[in-house]
This record gives sequence, C-alpha cells and structure tokens, in this order.
Amino acid sequence: MKTGIIVAMGKELDLLLPLMNDRASVTINDFKFHTGKIGNREVIAMQSGIGKVNAAIATLTLIENFHPSLVINTGVAGGTGKGAGILDVVIGRRIAYHDCWCGPGTEWGEAAGCPRFFESVPEIASLGFLNGKEKIKHGLIASGDIFVSRSEDVARIKSLFPDALAVDMESAAIAHVCNMKNVPFFCMRVVSDTPGGEDNIAQYESFWDDAPRETFALLTEILENI
Repeated sequence: MKTGIIVAMGKELDLLLPLMNDRASVTINDFKFHTGKIGNREVIAMQSGIGKVNAAIATLTLIENFHPSLVINTGVAGGTGKGAGILDVVIGRRIAYHDCWCGPGTEWGEAAGCPRFFESVPEIASLGFLNGKEKIKHGLIASGDIFVSRSEDVARIKSLFPDALAVDMESAAIAHVCNMKNVPFFCMRVVSDTPGGEDNIAQYESFWDDAPRETFALLTEILENI
C-alpha cells in the first residue's frame, strides 16, 4: 500500500526526508515528489506550498499520478488556546474550513457538495499509542487562507467552531480533494505557536529551533502499525 505524505513548507520537508530510505525524486506539474520507504511502507512525500489552492493542486497531482491508498497531511499548526499547547500534537479527528460560506441554506465551513466536517481515518486516529498521552490531543482543526496571528482572528474562528484546537492553511483543502477522489485521509499537526498572544510571532520563529520531530516520530510509528 502506497501512502502519500503532504507537508506545506520546506522546513517540514527537511525533517521528513531523512526518515526515508531508497529515495528518488521526480517533478510533475511543478511539484517535486520524493519516493521511497519509511520502514517497510512505500511512501510518496511532497511539499505542497502554503495555502488552500497550492494544497489542492498538489493533492490532486499526487493522487492522479501515484494512486496512494492513503494520504497523510502533517506539519505545523497554530493553537487556539483551547487545550493544545506548543509542541503538542493535534490529531485532526475533524477538519473544517473557517473561511468558507456558500450562501443561504448552507452552514459556515461547508464547501459546495461536501460535508461541513471532513474526517481523518478513524482506525488510525484510534491507534492505542495515539491515545491517552498528555502531549497528543484529538479534535477539530480549522483551515483558511490566512496566517492566524491576531486575537480577533482567533475569536472569529472560535465563534464559528468553539471546539477548534488548532488552525492551519492547508488541511481542509487536502481533505476536500481526498473526499472528492475517495482516498482515505489522515491529519496530524504539531502546534508551533498560540495565535493572538503577544509573542506569537516570536513563538513561531523560535519553534523551529526545537524542531518538531515529535510529529515525524509519530508518523513513523503510524506507518509501522497500519
């Protein structure tokens, strides 16, 4: 079974690629795909770029050219202050758009023809080593085309999704494409900063000094157990 792994940024890809063996690369549609193995699992890793459009095009290119049986989205996210602190890993049991409304008769976050909430594969989210640990949280991740840094942005998102644990700019778009193409999806993000805090930009920048290897160690464990 081939597994696609999508990250948004080069800093994230730099942490992922050393985990891969027998690595090769190919460029398709201006995206560079890295093929190889993590343990005994055949994987295709890629950097999508930041934002929903980049993420959607990248995901479709991945699916149509490599036909993975599972797509995993990982990397960093901002916390909402609702229980996930810096370096906590958030398992995105549900994923939603925080900047999508298609008009009367639809709910906020509900893209046309899609459910309001996308879901990660429950069989993976329920794996024992992902549950019952203080640094691993389970809940909702909200996505939109904005780097959330202001308290008013966090307040708006929480007014729409009070249970959101984290925010990012790609996961809902990746889940959306996977939903359309009937490919199982799983999302796992590590919290880099607390948007709206006085020092949130400093938090984000210094976060990379303590590179988020925890999430990629968990990724390896997931691939060994599915």
